[in-house]
Amino acid sequence: MNAATAESAPAMTLTRPDFVIVGAALALLGLIAYLAGRKEKDTRDFFLGGRSVPTFVATLSFVAAEVSAVSLIGVPAVAYGENWHYLQFFIGSAAARIFIAFFFIPVFYKHNCTSIYEFLRDRFGAGTEYAGSAFFFITRLLGAGVRLYMACLGISVIMGWSLLQSILLFTAVSSALIAFGGIKAAVWTGAFDAVIFYLAGGLAAGWLFLHIDGGLASVWEIAGRAGRLNVFNFKLDLGDPKTFWAGTANALFLNAAMFGTDQELVQRLLTVRTRRSSQKALVATILAALPFLCGYLALGTLLFVFYQQHGVPTLDSNDKILSYSVIHTLPAGLKGLLLAAIVLASIDIPLSSLSTSFVTNLYRPLIHKTGSERHYLWVSRAGIVGFGLILVLLALCCQSAQEGLWLAFKIVSVTGGSTLGIFLLGILTKRRSNQANIFAMIVSALTCASLLFLSETEVISLGWSWLIVIGTVETFVIAYLLGPGMESDVPHA
Repeated sequence: MNAATAESAPAMTLTRPDFVIVGAALALLGLIAYLAGRKEKDTRDFFLGGRSVPTFVATLSFVAAEVSAVSLIGVPAVAYGENWHYLQFFIGSAAARIFIAFFFIPVFYKHNCTSIYEFLRDRFGAGTEYAGSAFFFITRLLGAGVRLYMACLGISVIMGWSLLQSILLFTAVSSALIAFGGIKAAVWTGAFDAVIFYLAGGLAAGWLFLHIDGGLASVWEIAGRAGRLNVFNFKLDLGDPKTFWAGTANALFLNAAMFGTDQELVQRLLTVRTRRSSQKALVATILAALPFLCGYLALGTLLFVFYQQHGVPTLDSNDKILSYSVIHTLPAGLKGLLLAAIVLASIDIPLSSLSTSFVTNLYRPLIHKTGSERHYLWVSRAGIVGFGLILVLLALCCQSAQEGLWLAFKIVSVTGGSTLGIFLLGILTKRRSNQANIFAMIVSALTCASLLFLSETEVISLGWSWLIVIGTVETFVIAYLLGPGMESDVPHA
């Protein structure tokens, strides 16, 4: 097929085997959710899974939550349209996982946290807990809106549906699964998702490689000549967010924020029985995530080389390249497997963690203090539906977005430093503070938002990768310096 007609070609080229594969994947997902969540009795079961999840399942689930649709679709798009510079970020990411495993996880188990923001209450006071939860809601809702949009964009391209139809359908399915089974359903289905992600990406990359004329030599020559195999960028340029220095610093701080202060990811690590098991699960994600990252970068590179040989598609966004390949290139069966991976990624949205933080950190202490466990369980499930509706609106607002992978990182970079700085203050120091923490978090977020705006409008030359570093340091320093003067009766650690 000539690539110039790509956008006008019929979207539906799926065969019966493809639909069978997608249907079987969804049926297995539903069965897993039912078996995992059918015995939920109280909020401890609903939010922590009774701390009975096996370590390897928590590891795979963590990777699935980390990957999401943004990575599943965005990583091949980056390799297809740019290069392998994104791999630089994994160095800081690995270091962040080790740091969180040995400094944050023990604290969360010591304080017996259901929501990690309970630690902020114990360490500083209720005000810091509420602020931490609020920042989590803002960051995770915006990020999840991008994730949902990216997944449903891929599905809408493949299936020929409207974006709204895709978003509504998969938000409804996700809400139903998680509202029924709570965190155990999310963890076990996440592990299943991870297996499908590995399998689909690996088989697609293998098929493309076998259908490239000239094999590895052609891949190396064509991709290398176009700069698609470049991994490291050691330029000293503060305005470039994708240098080794900016990427490593950003990944260290951003992943420390995501893996240590984001309820969506940390909650999966708290479902295992002991602190040591949780630490093993987090460190093991280094070995589990690296093959995914390299595999999907390779998939993007192979797509670039394949289409250089067979006609370059005309697309309005590189984010559509994986969906385009499913429609027009890959064989029956493999189309269905990749579609199943995208569908599963669209279902894995952070409704459980949002509901956990809402009920534990806001509803229980502020709105209804004397409810029964049955009441809080009902509110938790209703919260999942409510947050699902909010995500639908946010996903629709992302329609003009380009490069969804980088957009998701920019969002976390603006607000992530506010929470990371306060968690670091609580874990690494004995400083007493509360009101100063709230002030520091707000100032930091406003600073980073302003810097991002100035950078995006080219008023200043500052790569967005540095924002979370600036935000973390600013939050920590302001709270540390102002704490003693603004507080006198805050409970100590």
